[in-house]
Amino acid sequence: MNKTCDYPDRIRQYALEPFFGRILSPFERFLRRTTAGGIILIGTTVVTLIIANSRWGEGFLHLWEQPVRAGIGSFYLQLTLHQSVNDGLMTLFFLLVGLELKREIIAGELSSLKDAALPVVAALGGMLVPALIYRLFNPHPPEAGGWGIPMATDIAFSIGILVLLAWRIPRGLVVFLTALAIADDLGAVLIIALFYSHGLSVTALWPAVVVLAGLFLLNRGGIRHHLPYAVLGVLLWLSLLGSGIHPTIAGVLLAMTIPARPSFTPRQLGDRVGQLQEALSSDSMNSVSCEHPLNCPVMLTVAENLAKAAKAVQPPQQRIEHALSPWVSFVVIPIFALSNAGIDFGTVASGNVASHPVTLGIISGLVIGKFAGITLFSWLAVKFGLGRLPAGVSWSHLMGVSWLGGIGFTMSFFIESLAFDKQFLVEQAKFGILAGSLISAIIGTTWLLFTRRPRA
Repeated sequence: MNKTCDYPDRIRQYALEPFFGRILSPFERFLRRTTAGGIILIGTTVVTLIIANSRWGEGFLHLWEQPVRAGIGSFYLQLTLHQSVNDGLMTLFFLLVGLELKREIIAGELSSLKDAALPVVAALGGMLVPALIYRLFNPHPPEAGGWGIPMATDIAFSIGILVLLAWRIPRGLVVFLTALAIADDLGAVLIIALFYSHGLSVTALWPAVVVLAGLFLLNRGGIRHHLPYAVLGVLLWLSLLGSGIHPTIAGVLLAMTIPARPSFTPRQLGDRVGQLQEALSSDSMNSVSCEHPLNCPVMLTVAENLAKAAKAVQPPQQRIEHALSPWVSFVVIPIFALSNAGIDFGTVASGNVASHPVTLGIISGLVIGKFAGITLFSWLAVKFGLGRLPAGVSWSHLMGVSWLGGIGFTMSFFIESLAFDKQFLVEQAKFGILAGSLISAIIGTTWLLFTRRPRA
């Protein structure tokens, strides 16, 4: 994995440095943001559970069913607050997922077939086996519709734990789990689009096709400004809202159309910087009047052109991803947790939720299915020469990561909201997700703590 071979060398520093310290590389920025987002998500979940089981619990849960209306005059859209979060706000999460997928496919861990084979095959096993185990527990509808819930891996929680264990794990393990989780996200997006979109309307789908074509034309036409993409992205979301395809898929489709090529190449940037350096060395810069920036128009012009050149060498895809990441990690996902993670444990205790087939199917799928699927398919990929273990990674390390793959939080909750509309099934699914994710996190963390440290 030559593209990222210099990143893991500093992984052990991540756990000791402040989360919001100096960013040394795009991969480090991703790890720091993911780890910090996972910590915020844990705190938000704990707060949500406390509120849901307090005297304000009923009012808190009822709050998310309040209607929200947005529009102008007779043209308006009305959703509940819960729908506004799951169908609207989460589109930004899927936009970020799409941008990360695109980055990894173009220039990351999924860009080379040789490097991508093992995590992609492992992700496939980590989706198929949990779904099969769930269906064994729930062969009949409506419970059978939750088969997609235990298939997801939460990238924030799983990567966050690995980064905090950096002093105990080999260097390539973080890269492997990152690639696996991103491939898992791609699988989850496809599952939502193909199996959890209901009542497809071909007539209502045509506007979305036209808008999507317009977005591709913007890309091919070399449009780099974000505003046209934002406007057409909103229109794409509105079009999908009435088509039967879940509207959050608009985020992924939009991400695929955002340009990944910059206006300047690195060589052009170097030439431009050279020209600006010559301007800074000119005689006019050495005059007494240039001791203050406001008295030196040459310097101000050079600085302005330097800023434009630096922006031009950054692809719009990268700029949007960096701008969007903190909002998704620290605003969108915590709000999603507040609206979806509330469980009344009194109802769980009195209704035998813990022993219901839906709960058992999700827990078994996350804890056993993820571990078995990732480990088995990884072994098959290596056995038949499709992939290879990262340098320094043993099978014991990979099995520890397989346990962590059972942390299915954000995407699992999202699929649960699409799979069930009956409240008692929703409660069972939520409890199963929380319990399965917690068990997987404890086993995976303990496993890696007691696994032999890699040689220096």
